Amino acid sequence: MEDTRDLAERTPRSERKRRDSFGMFDGYDSCSEESTSSSSSEDSEDEVVPSIPASLPIIKNNGQVYTYPDGKAGMATCEMCGMVGVRDAFYSKTKRFCSVSCSRSYSSNSKKASILARLQGKPPTKKAKVLQKQPLMAKLAAYAQYQASQQNQAKSKAVVPAESFDWGRYICSNNTTGAPVSCFKHAPMGTCWGDIEEGVRIEVPNSDTSLSTKVYWIAEIVKLAGFKALLRYEGFDNDTSKDFWCNLCIPEVHPVGWCASSGKPLVPPKSIQHKYSNWKAFLVKRLTGAKTLPPDFNAKVHENMQFPFKRLMRVEVVDKNYLCRTRVALVEQVIGGRLRLVYEESQDRSDDFWCHMFSPLIHNIGWSRSIGHRFKRSDITKKIEGQVDAPAQFFQKVKDVDQSGEWFRDGMKLEAIDPLNLSAICVATVRKVLADGYLMIGIDGSEAVDGSDWFCYHSTSPSIFPVGFCEINNIELTPPRGYTKLPFKWFDYLRETGSIAAPVKLFNKEVPNHGFRQGMKLEAVDLMEPRLVCVATVTRIVHRLLRIHFDGWEDEYDQWVDCESPDLYPVGWCQLTGYQLQPPASQSNREMPQSVPKQKKKAQQYKGQKKKRKIPVGRRPFSQAGRRRSSFSGDEEQSPPPYPAQGPTRPRPRTHLHQTHKSESLLRMKEETAEVDEFTFSQGTSDQESNGSGSYYIKQEP
Repeated sequence: MEDTRDLAERTPRSERKRRDSFGMFDGYDSCSEESTSSSSSEDSEDEVVPSIPASLPIIKNNGQVYTYPDGKAGMATCEMCGMVGVRDAFYSKTKRFCSVSCSRSYSSNSKKASILARLQGKPPTKKAKVLQKQPLMAKLAAYAQYQASQQNQAKSKAVVPAESFDWGRYICSNNTTGAPVSCFKHAPMGTCWGDIEEGVRIEVPNSDTSLSTKVYWIAEIVKLAGFKALLRYEGFDNDTSKDFWCNLCIPEVHPVGWCASSGKPLVPPKSIQHKYSNWKAFLVKRLTGAKTLPPDFNAKVHENMQFPFKRLMRVEVVDKNYLCRTRVALVEQVIGGRLRLVYEESQDRSDDFWCHMFSPLIHNIGWSRSIGHRFKRSDITKKIEGQVDAPAQFFQKVKDVDQSGEWFRDGMKLEAIDPLNLSAICVATVRKVLADGYLMIGIDGSEAVDGSDWFCYHSTSPSIFPVGFCEINNIELTPPRGYTKLPFKWFDYLRETGSIAAPVKLFNKEVPNHGFRQGMKLEAVDLMEPRLVCVATVTRIVHRLLRIHFDGWEDEYDQWVDCESPDLYPVGWCQLTGYQLQPPASQSNREMPQSVPKQKKKAQQYKGQKKKRKIPVGRRPFSQAGRRRSSFSGDEEQSPPPYPAQGPTRPRPRTHLHQTHKSESLLRMKEETAEVDEFTFSQGTSDQESNGSGSYYIKQEP
């Protein structure tokens, strides 16, 4: 009885008609939208009267309220005269006054007010009354100056708002498909997406209504693209006029039956309200045998959006200025599983690096020492309160390997994705064998004399390949810089350098059934600028290796990425997590002022050999500052979602970092000439998606 009474209290009289199992009103046909007034108080709470956003500073003067956008960006108000201006131009460390004069006047007024209060027997006031000197005109002038400065910044940065890109329209206009959520095991719902497919019915808010309260109706999934679905309200049949795109993981999406169990009204769209005389019979007929979302779908989404890493946890991460070593960093932000790491020695917390929590670039404290990896000790002696080492179980585990038998040795040759030019697979050399199956790899012809650009890959990494992999799979292999004997032939190169090829059996040949297909759309991290997530397309598939193209950019910016890379996300991931999505370059370029050169460039960071990207999927990071070989996030503003992400400006083709590249004499060649003269290539097919460990590797004859 109590439950019934509570429900009656929450439901207006005009809506106390019994709802059926679908949540529809009895006798809806006789109930027009005009006669149906407000719903539950809970619904009315959703209808909040628009107010001034909390993020805007509010200044009150003589009963007038003035707001200024983005107050945190540097606007301040003088507590003495009321003048509004750029915060950095204000006087004193606290930036409370616009000039020395105001500061002194304020102090003098405070003293006078305090003395007067004592004489009158009143408690002293904390602040003197502020004099008002033409507050409105001053604020208008300051606001005009602020707008001008914002326009100037826009010209230089070409910032693209997150909401400016419409995935639905983009997919429909290009007649493309999005990669299924099940392809991304690391993404929220990646392992429990289930049988969500076209034809599934769900309950969603009804936007085609004149009712003042929130009502719902049943919709069918017409097309799926990642988390996004093209929906059509039941009753529209083949009419596409009211179709709309929706992220299935938002709280407003529910399985069929939710309205009935939650006491929410099901009301057919206004456009077809009179199409059927008996809507209940219509729904019973249409929904019999139809699929819907699991009852616990929303609970699973919420559970999948919880991440173990917390702010101020300490980790070891690759040094973006020296690929060959790691440094201690603190977790500053966690967004959708992506971490903004700030190097421990950064005083202003601006020296940061972005990566996913499953990235092979981060490790638990003590990892470097345990495997013999180079490590830069921190000079910080005083720790921030709340710091704690991230538990080892939070990090991605690598496969155990047996290094006791035939194993990689220093000087062995192989092919590897260049961490500083992810579009290129290059001739590479094993420079050092570490513990637990880790290897230090160097790109032939492009290495620094001090080895500062060696990078660490695990022996099972999908970013290293045996000699001949590119030739068999029709992929262009990048020869050593300065090598003139073209076309490049491995047989000749091994003989000239006195080196041997790493045995094929030591490489990872597992090819999972990943589900990716050529032409699929997704959201991908620009590994040369890891803070950026961009609209991208799968343009080629070679077993487990994906060629990712960033829409609107030249092919030279493409990146080779593993199918299980944590830097790939389904369509709609940015919207779900609140991360900034970078739209295709062509779209944003149209909005760039004409004074900006038409060159497509992202925020300057670093480029692989011809591009500027982020670190490779395998494991590199660095930002290309000066001419040093770096491979990660940029060194300027680095906070993707919170701070405005930079528009699709992408750096020019890189001028090969490290001008001090070693000559061939610096490459450590294996002196033993192994029996590699006789080897044959087994036939393999390019762009193959087979799960077999296949015949795309070289066979070495004994």
